[in-house]
Amino acid sequence: MTPPVGQHAESSPEGAVEGPRGLVWARRRRAVARFWQQYRTHRAGLAGLVLLVVIAVVALAAPLLVGADSQSVTGAAGGPLEDPSGSFPLGTDQFGRSLLALLVWGTRVSLSVGLLAAFLSVAIGTLVGITAGHFRGWYATVIMRVTDWFLVMPTLVLAIALATVMSRSIWTTILAIGVTTWPTTARLVRAQTLAVESRPYIERARALGGGHRHIMARHVLPNVMPLVLAQTTLVISTAILTEATLAFLGLSDPSIVSWGGLLQDAREAGAVSSGNWWYLAPPGLAIAVVALAFTLCGRAIESVLNPKLGERR
Repeated sequence: MTPPVGQHAESSPEGAVEGPRGLVWARRRRAVARFWQQYRTHRAGLAGLVLLVVIAVVALAAPLLVGADSQSVTGAAGGPLEDPSGSFPLGTDQFGRSLLALLVWGTRVSLSVGLLAAFLSVAIGTLVGITAGHFRGWYATVIMRVTDWFLVMPTLVLAIALATVMSRSIWTTILAIGVTTWPTTARLVRAQTLAVESRPYIERARALGGGHRHIMARHVLPNVMPLVLAQTTLVISTAILTEATLAFLGLSDPSIVSWGGLLQDAREAGAVSSGNWWYLAPPGLAIAVVALAFTLCGRAIESVLNPKLGERR
């Protein structure tokens, strides 16, 4: 016996999607599947993703891999500035601590600062870009002139100024990076917002009574999120490099082990003049590898979301 019309989806043996919300989630799952299928074709992006997964696992498993007391100066097991050996594969620092253990612990700090600072930067840039593209008029003029001022000012100089006048902590570093690196995101998001709001369905939404919040949250934001995602991966690499620079200049929390802090300790210990390469090379290479991995992922995401960009390359 044939079921009545409208009940076929509910009685489907495969559990077909029910209701508007289910349709939305099904559509999102298909979009994610398509994205991953296209992303896998980019070998460089896939290599960057594998590197990031490995680095993230190392950061999460740091207490298990090297022990929670490996950062302690009083509990150091080696002598000052020992050469690499079986006991200490990367040698020791001036306090006798294993540099390999410190490098693993520094992964946590560098990744955490990079992710949180990038999130803050992209959040500010997205908010400024969407509101400037939506409201326009005097508000857009004022806010974009402020954005232009931040763009022409050297980001590192602003970050150093903020880190100098504020207390030295990891949160100060995150804040200093986040509030100085958002203008590029704001410019990109504003341009995308203007393109989205010129489409006919935005006019229909306004005609049906959609307010500013509805249009920005339900129509503009979903359309700019792919751009924001790609921009985030690129900002993370910049944030990690900036954090390392601030730590190298002695403007971060000296009690926290980070890759930039290891470079600063190596400089103070005279590793450059004494030729202790094992003190300098590993933190520098780690910073370069993580920044490169995020950049590769960001470029691959850009190519997937904008096929014309990939064709030009």
